[in-house]
Amino acid sequence: MSETKLWEDVRVARGMRAQLALRRQRLEAGDKDLGWKVGFGAPAMLKQLGIAGPLVGFLTQNARLQSGTTVSLVGWSKPVAEPEIAVHIGYDVAAGADAATAAAAIAGISPAIELADVDEPPEDPERILAGNIYQRHVVLAGPGPARSGSSAGGLACRVIRHGKEFANTSNPQANTGEWIAIVRHVADVLAACGETLRAGQIIITGSVVPPLVLEPGENAIAFEVEPLGDVAVRFA
Repeated sequence: MSETKLWEDVRVARGMRAQLALRRQRLEAGDKDLGWKVGFGAPAMLKQLGIAGPLVGFLTQNARLQSGTTVSLVGWSKPVAEPEIAVHIGYDVAAGADAATAAAAIAGISPAIELADVDEPPEDPERILAGNIYQRHVVLAGPGPARSGSSAGGLACRVIRHGKEFANTSNPQANTGEWIAIVRHVADVLAACGETLRAGQIIITGSVVPPLVLEPGENAIAFEVEPLGDVAVRFA
């Protein structure tokens, strides 16, 4: 028996239709494409949601924040920060791309922080996808990659919270899966939904440490990735 693909799950198919309709609505209103995100790819979450792979959401320029920006969390239900690696796509990637093709399509990598608002329990893949996987903002340091290529070698990641090191890892793919596999997965999911992973887009690849639920009075989160640089966001 062949393995069921993520997009063959009727809940995922319905959720992606609603999500991509929301994306089209925002782009038609003047927002600009930025790329994609993956979420709920950890083995425990795949099992909990009963899905065959990570969920895919979208990013737009209106959600993008420059590093150092101050964000108001007033009205958010459950704000969460996720230190991530952004993969910058240099070539279009079609469905069924092999590992070598996906690796060649990665123009480079850079640090990022995603801000999400978990405004309802993550129980139903259709609802999660229709709400774009809780996405609110993505914090980036600049318009392009901080380092070319797809290698994770030599990276040292530190999360700074309350002015102190809160978490660290020297293997940013351990909690998310390999970036090349993520690129292939996103390309496959998008193709099944009538979209294409395109040159110039980014993919934020999932939190390199368990997501940080932001506490009342929290004033800043920084994500340092040596030798790439760092990104930070402040909260009002």
